[in-house]
Amino acid sequence: MGVGTVVTAGDALVDALREDIDRLLAAEPEVRADAPDSVHQMRVATRRLRSVLRSYGKLLVKQSAGAMGAELKWLAGLLGAARDAEVRADRFAALLAEHAEHADPAAVDAVTARLVRAERDRYRAAHDEVLTALDDARYRALREELSGWRTDPPLRHSRAAASATDVFGEVLRRDLDRVETLVRAEPTVDPRERVELLHDIRKSAKRLRYACEAAEQVLGEEAAERGGRAKKLQTVLGDHRDAVESHDAILHRATEAVAAGEDAGLYELLAAAEDAAAGRELSRYPATAAAVFGAVITG
Repeated sequence: MGVGTVVTAGDALVDALREDIDRLLAAEPEVRADAPDSVHQMRVATRRLRSVLRSYGKLLVKQSAGAMGAELKWLAGLLGAARDAEVRADRFAALLAEHAEHADPAAVDAVTARLVRAERDRYRAAHDEVLTALDDARYRALREELSGWRTDPPLRHSRAAASATDVFGEVLRRDLDRVETLVRAEPTVDPRERVELLHDIRKSAKRLRYACEAAEQVLGEEAAERGGRAKKLQTVLGDHRDAVESHDAILHRATEAVAAGEDAGLYELLAAAEDAAAGRELSRYPATAAAVFGAVITG
């Protein structure tokens, strides 16, 4: 469907939901086979769909959309446990490859066991939980419900009959305002609260991005450009948070190592590298955030 051919907001939302639902359902066989990046793809599809439901929720029957959102949150949580362990294992392995070249082999092996192999074990356990859930009645009911929503979601027809351009433009303005409010608040918060506020900004940028991508068939290049800027902000703040969380996890493992009589020197080296990485990402934040507000959304 080309830009400008969608007449009603309901038509546009059905198209957007169908695309996201198809992504989610297509990822399931890959997750079952433990294909590379499959958990990530299914998690993104699940979170993306949930985000679109929240942004465009006024077009849907409230109770039905709320129930679907709760089930998607449950599924995303299961997938998230596996994905987070996968990301940490890969990140720790990359850090060791970069910074442990000249370290004592025995020390590298001990650190690898606590950082990389432990996370690989967590991933396998979490992936097993995902597979159990995919065979459970709860997921089967969700999949069946999603299949029905592909063509017949529970629209509030009085709202869904409105102009797609007007409704989608208003959604993007509202989601943009949410990001801007948080960005403006950021310089005023206590430094101890800053990391969590940056995380909230990242989540709001992600919601704006997905709302924009859902609106591309309606608003065209305008939505695509805004979504691209929101994605950059989401990525910068996501990389910052990953580095912060990795730094904290490494220091926690260092404490365990010291308690077991092991040397913490390599942990401290890796933690310092992650602290530096967090600082680099944070330095990119102001300009990336400012770019999100570079044009006014019409519609």
